[in-house]
Parts: sequence; C-alpha cells; structure tokens
Amino acid sequence: MNILIITVGKLKEKYLKLGIDEYTKRLRPYAKIDIIEVPDEKAPETLSSQEMHIVKKAEGDRLLAKIPPDAHVIAMAIEGKLISSEDLAANLDQLATYGKSKVAFVIGGSLGLSDDVMKRANEKISFGRITYPHQLMKLVLVEQVYRAFRIVRGEPYHK
Repeated sequence: MNILIITVGKLKEKYLKLGIDEYTKRLRPYAKIDIIEVPDEKAPETLSSQEMHIVKKAEGDRLLAKIPPDAHVIAMAIEGKLISSEDLAANLDQLATYGKSKVAFVIGGSLGLSDDVMKRANEKISFGRITYPHQLMKLVLVEQVYRAFRIVRGEPYHK
C-alpha cells in the first residue's frame, strides 16, 4: 500500500521530526509512505472570516495539487467521524482488499481544510474532539498508521 500524508506547513521542531522519522522507518516493512508538505499561507494573527476563507482556499489549492487522481482521500478534520485505532486498521485493510492501494491523508493548516479539500475527500475522520496543533497531528497520524498495520497483522504493539 502507498500512504501519502499531505500537510500544510513545514515541520521545524526537531523532536517531532525524530518521532516521524522513527515511525516512518517502522512502517517500511508494511507500506510505502511519503510525507508531502505544502507551504502555509502567510497571514496576520487575527483574520476576518473573509480572510480566513482566502487563506484556507490558497492552502487547499496547494493540497489538492499534490493529491493523485486515483488516491482514496482521508481528510483529518475535527468534525470528522470519530474512530479508534482498530477502526483505522479495519478501514486500511478494507481499502487494500478492494484495490485502493493509494491512500492520501490530508492535514490542513491552523485554520483547517478548505471546502474544496473536504469535497475531494472520500471520508473525513477525527482522532478526537480536541484540537491538535497541525504539526503534532503529523506525528500522531504516522504513529496511528503504523499501529493500524500492526493490528491488521495481529502483531503485538509495544505500549
């Protein structure tokens, strides 16, 4: 399976990079994984709703440009369907079983995902109703994808 994680913003924090590198390495026996970062839109701290829409649209266009046409797209969105690690594992297993070998997870910037990205998504999932910094979400997602492959294969996961 080919896993794409397409995100807004360049990861700068060394501790997050190290964690992502570790789980990416652990995932290699199970799947090919690529993390694609698109630039975030520069904006002032406080924005009007119109300005927020413009920022999300610009970031969304960059994300959409990186999504392969044949990819099954999963948007990471706080308002998405709440899922467990076991749900994610079953979902990825089912996608692989039915020939969806390319799965693209999309993480928006600090304002979330644009309407266009949400329309392109085949599904929208959430890891909880709390807000994660989008940079931290990359690490959480990579870890959960790794955990999903371990669950599907019935392999133990060191806690």
